[in-house]
Amino acid sequence: MLFLWGLKCLCSLSTQAQVQKFGATEACCILQHVSLLMLSLSSLGGLLYKERWCLGCLIMDMEEEDEAIREKAQSLIETVIRGVKEQLEALQKKEREADYVIGNIQWIACKDFTVERGRQQIEEYISTWEFHESWLHWSDFLKEEQLKYSQRYHYRVRWSIPTCRKPIPQATACIYFIVEISNIKPPNLPIEVFFILESNRLIHRPGRCRFREKWLKDIIESKMILMESITF
Repeated sequence: MLFLWGLKCLCSLSTQAQVQKFGATEACCILQHVSLLMLSLSSLGGLLYKERWCLGCLIMDMEEEDEAIREKAQSLIETVIRGVKEQLEALQKKEREADYVIGNIQWIACKDFTVERGRQQIEEYISTWEFHESWLHWSDFLKEEQLKYSQRYHYRVRWSIPTCRKPIPQATACIYFIVEISNIKPPNLPIEVFFILESNRLIHRPGRCRFREKWLKDIIESKMILMESITF
């Protein structure tokens, strides 16, 4: 605004000088001075504008830098909080597992064993496991295996989660139990029992390992992925 006002005054002054007081030569001289002043004022205005622009850029840069610092600080705080929560959850899980008592039952003596009694004992042992009530299972006897010093009786327990929309599950998970009756040990000793998961050769023994529901979920999920990958 100051720049425009100065230009207006100088132009008015130069016009009055030309008309009223001075001749052509003097008027030309005044106009030259006026032009120089106008050019100087224009340069000054441009310089002021450039300084204001630079100052604005500096302020914007400072604001952007402050915003970046705030974002980094927020990210650091969130990372620390997340790490603390994970550590606390891990400690709580460790404490729960330390206090957990692995379930087991009193297994019958070898002399009292029958195929049906073995199946009932397996069901009794499964009742000590922790799993969601939506899981359903059924057990059946598969076969008898004669070894040199013992007999083995194989059972299968199928697991699934039927729903109202899908009462017939698309996939099931199997756990195979083996009851071993020794031919050389005293018949009053309890039967030996172990089980393995479907598609897994790791042997689990009652009273020595904790059943995890995740085992069943992993088996069913792997089957579902396999079925989805097959196209007919």
